[in-house]
Amino acid sequence: MPNKNKILVPIDFSEQSLIALKQSYNLAKIYDAEIVLIYVFEEFNPVMKMFFTETKGLKEAVTSNLKTLAEDTTNETGIAVSTHISKGSVYAKIVKAAKKINAKMIVMGTQGGNRNKFIGSNALRVVKTAPCPVITIKGKTHKKGCNRILLPLDLTKATADKVKICIKLAKLFNAEIYVVSIILKDKNEIYSKLEQQINEVKQKIESENINCKSELIHIEKGHATLVEAVLTYAQKIESDLIVIMTQQENDLKELFIG
Repeated sequence: MPNKNKILVPIDFSEQSLIALKQSYNLAKIYDAEIVLIYVFEEFNPVMKMFFTETKGLKEAVTSNLKTLAEDTTNETGIAVSTHISKGSVYAKIVKAAKKINAKMIVMGTQGGNRNKFIGSNALRVVKTAPCPVITIKGKTHKKGCNRILLPLDLTKATADKVKICIKLAKLFNAEIYVVSIILKDKNEIYSKLEQQINEVKQKIESENINCKSELIHIEKGHATLVEAVLTYAQKIESDLIVIMTQQENDLKELFIG
């Protein structure tokens, strides 16, 4: 019997990590997956030591709370939930656990650029090093699913891989895809290449019976950065998900998840 799909959800019992857990429910049902909750003890964490004078007491409390959360989740959703506790570097242990269980994906909360939070800078490091797709959840209010997916394109070689992933996600959520490329007005030499690529990608997506819209946006040099232009467009179309690859678009991922 093949191993069941697994979705790894890092938990630190903060509101944002619990929001990420709730967002994993729909994905788990779609993939017929088990949810694995992971808690990582950071060594020499002074905040936690204020509440527990002994490491043993802290571990027992976390184990108990994690078990209760797993049981409550299963009772609420019918999804199988297991737990894993580790100690060390947060992002390194999350990535190690994802490899060990062959996770289908990681779903984790992020507070943006807050480096003092478990789910701040750690989310960025996980995205950079994880062996599987990572969905980061920011903000307090979310839909159960995903209606609009934004696919920013450039001319790098990883575009084909990103399109395949985006199509798969769109089919899972019954979502539409918005394809966008940003070009500086003084870069006319690559305009035709980007235009051709967008048209080819749009045709590919539509051949999969997915609704797709595309746009090539010009920006003035010095007026807006590529990142700002993409984010403005994401807000304009009320995008639920932005798909990027860690092997490209370095400036984009630094902002979106860092």
